[in-house]
Amino acid sequence: MAESRRTTTLTLTDQSAAEIGADALVVAATKKGESCTLAQGHGLPEETASHLEQALAAIGAEAGAEEVTKLAGVPGVAAGLVLVVGMSSGGPAGRLEKLRRAAGVAARALAGKDKAVFALGQDGAEEASAVAQGVGLGAYTFATHHGVGKAESDKPELGEAIVTGVEAASAEGVKDETDAIVAGVRYARDLVNTPPNVLYPETFAASVSEHAAGSEVEVEVWDEQRLSQEGCGGIIGVGQGSGRGPRLVTLRYEPEGASKHLALVGKGITFDSGGLCIKPGASMITMKMDMGGAAACAAAIVAISELRLPVRVTAYLCMAENMTGDLAQRPGDVVTMRGGRTVEIINTDAEGRLVMADGLALASEQQPDAIVDVATLTGACIVALGERTIGVMGNDDDLRDTVTRLANEVGDTAWALPLPEEIRPTLDTPVADLKHTGERTAGAQVAAVFLQEFIGKHGEGEDADSIPWAHLDIAGPAYNDKGAWGYQPKGASGAGVRALVELARSYAG
Repeated sequence: MAESRRTTTLTLTDQSAAEIGADALVVAATKKGESCTLAQGHGLPEETASHLEQALAAIGAEAGAEEVTKLAGVPGVAAGLVLVVGMSSGGPAGRLEKLRRAAGVAARALAGKDKAVFALGQDGAEEASAVAQGVGLGAYTFATHHGVGKAESDKPELGEAIVTGVEAASAEGVKDETDAIVAGVRYARDLVNTPPNVLYPETFAASVSEHAAGSEVEVEVWDEQRLSQEGCGGIIGVGQGSGRGPRLVTLRYEPEGASKHLALVGKGITFDSGGLCIKPGASMITMKMDMGGAAACAAAIVAISELRLPVRVTAYLCMAENMTGDLAQRPGDVVTMRGGRTVEIINTDAEGRLVMADGLALASEQQPDAIVDVATLTGACIVALGERTIGVMGNDDDLRDTVTRLANEVGDTAWALPLPEEIRPTLDTPVADLKHTGERTAGAQVAAVFLQEFIGKHGEGEDADSIPWAHLDIAGPAYNDKGAWGYQPKGASGAGVRALVELARSYAG
């Protein structure tokens, strides 16, 4: 087992980038006509900027996204090496996201270096924070399980990143916020990357408890006996085919003076074999990531507490392992969910919505101002939106659109999807209150419509309004099994963490 590896530390400063001694200086280039030009705001001497632009022209640089050019012997700078990273892109990403991605590309290229200075043309605290986030997320590595075959050859993360362009008065605040968010995303990535023989419901719950220790977040864990007593038939049913019992972890952050209450619900399937409706072997390879929603909620609530946002947050992490043991539930079984509704099981590989239903019912009992759930729920969402976009659905257009907008602002790319009224009748069944799958078309929305059945109301009676609810299907972006890009390494992404933190900030006023 490899020793724990160093984590990139962040320093923010208003010092001139050219004057800072470091292994490398990172600047950005964009395309202007047929030539490359340095991004404005780099703060370098005119002679240095001219030299770099001439060098880029000589080698035919395009300044495209993911393009890195390394130049040595650059006049006017203290760093021994200059990295020029491209920021030109035909995509829809805004300036902050382009800064994050460019910084992430550079951080990956600087693995093994001790110190680097980042001057991507960032101007002010917000842009400097974007660069710092990109560095912290792009530098991430997961080598916990590397043995003697890799431990000696691995390059450590970049040691220190110095981000310029921040006034001294605001540097500490920007750093504290950036550190909290980066640490949250990294923790979610660590959870998702952990092998399923190491991370299962019991150890997942223990990790979350340890992560929250020392923060203002309180933790409560229900084992299978307590889940049975509490009527959580969805979680029990999915977990009963495994020798490793299910868990439900409740996290509570209740700061003084909070006037709003936000509930989070996360899918925590630590491994999904498909149950008796078993998946093809190739489809199981990445199924350790099926707990990415619970990971995002756990990471987000601790980050929210570290940022001291004045909003009450409760998170419900619904953990189970979906296996094929002697007691595995069967198609045709009927289970009783939290709150008493009965559900006919149709396909045991549609297990996520069952554990989530119990979590949503529990969250509804507290009548929060809003409920947001996060789940690697459907392959259909990947078909609809691709592998980098979160699908956002819900029963309240304002909440759905707010979540989508905030997610996009912080880099959790998202797109809103409707919940057509004709879907609900496809869940009808003569043997239970409803079945848990419907028509094959619009699969992402079918799953969301099922979840909507477990959202409660504010108050009693038929005229009471439903609690506003949004559903984030992160099946596509939760895990990158292809090549690294931007600040996204191969493996877990931590999708949803930043969106949840930003949503909590909006409720904090």
